[in-house]
Amino acid sequence: MRYGFVIDQNRCIGCHACTVACKEEHNVPIGVEKGEFPDTKRYFSVLRCNHCDDAPCIEICPTVALFRRSDGIVDFDNSRCIGCKSCMQACPYDALYIDPDTQTAAKCNFCAHRVEVGLEPACVIVCPEQAIIAGDLDDPESRISRTVATQKTSVRKAEKGTKPKLFYLGVDGDLLEPAMLEPQSSYLWADKNPAAETLSGPAVETGHGAALGGAREVYDVPHPALWGGKIASYLWTKSIAAGVLLLAAFLLNLGYGGASRLLEVASPLVALAFTGLTTLLLILDLKRPERFFYILFKPNLKSWLVWGGYILFAYGLLSALWLFFGITQGRVPDLLLGLTALLAIASACYSAFLFAQAKGRDLWQSPLFFWRLLAQAVTAGSATLLILGAVAHASPALISLLSKVLYVSLVFDLAMTLGEISLGHASENVRRAIAHLKEGPLSGRFWWLAVGLGNLVPILLLMWVGLQDGAAYFTSALVAFLVLIGLWVFEDLWIKAGQSVPLS
Repeated sequence: MRYGFVIDQNRCIGCHACTVACKEEHNVPIGVEKGEFPDTKRYFSVLRCNHCDDAPCIEICPTVALFRRSDGIVDFDNSRCIGCKSCMQACPYDALYIDPDTQTAAKCNFCAHRVEVGLEPACVIVCPEQAIIAGDLDDPESRISRTVATQKTSVRKAEKGTKPKLFYLGVDGDLLEPAMLEPQSSYLWADKNPAAETLSGPAVETGHGAALGGAREVYDVPHPALWGGKIASYLWTKSIAAGVLLLAAFLLNLGYGGASRLLEVASPLVALAFTGLTTLLLILDLKRPERFFYILFKPNLKSWLVWGGYILFAYGLLSALWLFFGITQGRVPDLLLGLTALLAIASACYSAFLFAQAKGRDLWQSPLFFWRLLAQAVTAGSATLLILGAVAHASPALISLLSKVLYVSLVFDLAMTLGEISLGHASENVRRAIAHLKEGPLSGRFWWLAVGLGNLVPILLLMWVGLQDGAAYFTSALVAFLVLIGLWVFEDLWIKAGQSVPLS
């Protein structure tokens, strides 16, 4: 049994009776206008949960709050939800939202409580034109099964591989793909919310609706970014926490331990502090932070949010062990160095797999993301150790080596960044997100702060003095501070750009 929907746009009159009847309002666009006066048409489309057979929201949910029932309905248990918003990033259809009363995610559940007692969903009952068909797709005698089998239907974003069970009849193609619509600077019937439109505007065009009569957006609800400064800061603090001990393990193996205890004591202290700060930022970003422990005790082992929590916990334990040996014995066992280095890489890079589960955000699906996170960990770790080394007056040889490592990691990271924004893009959504960085509202901060202040200036300073043998403490510390500032700006912009393209 697989319940699904068919929306017959040939019958739909745009009355929104289904919207009013449905208790799970999804905050989606209500209208698209096409043509040139006087030959214009307005199209309406009902967008709801697609009850996918391969639902990405189920996979990414860390607490099994989302689950697929035996009848194919994707249902939701808000008593398990921690409000992490990851399901909202994973859904390519913008079908989930935060319930302001419960502060948990919510969505269309096919009116499962009605289906269980033999009733149809509320939207089906209320539709005056019978434009909504609900039923069992596996039953060849059902109306929905016959409709899908005999008529030309469409689904949204089939390329995502989610196997959606919401089919459209007679729908205008532009309604199913937001990237086809040209964003407008204002609406005829409403004011645009400036706070929600900070990433849109004439600087970024879709390339489809610019011509006269092309599809254009005439009204839309705000699409606020789900993840903001806390998630950007989480990536930043995690890079520092992981990078410090990754570099320290490498340097201790090369024999750079010494009387300053920089690598044996100061480094694990910094790693512990920033791992704790990383965890705190993740908890504070939850809508239900008091439920954070559900990740450990009610886990969905398919979610990289869960594995990330386990990795950070294990990394914190090994960091504490490192500190213990550094204080009590003055040296760290080789086995502990190796294990900590491996967990440092895992801590830095697991986010690539987490963001890959956010299938709604095309920019974050980059195959380079893993290597970018690793390069950022090396960059952040070497920059932090340079600051600590300047304070502790570490040996000139150590400062010189750290400067060289920082230089190489900066060049590598800059090459990946410029390559990713310059080469061909996998989808129109990626192109539009990159356009926000290159020439859109984010471009000033991207070029001047992230690329210029955070990459080019440090590279030039290191080429001038930082690569020379000698303890250039002030220059090294200055370069390190610039790098860390630029890295945070980049993380913030990357998170914003990834969410700049609306899903509906």
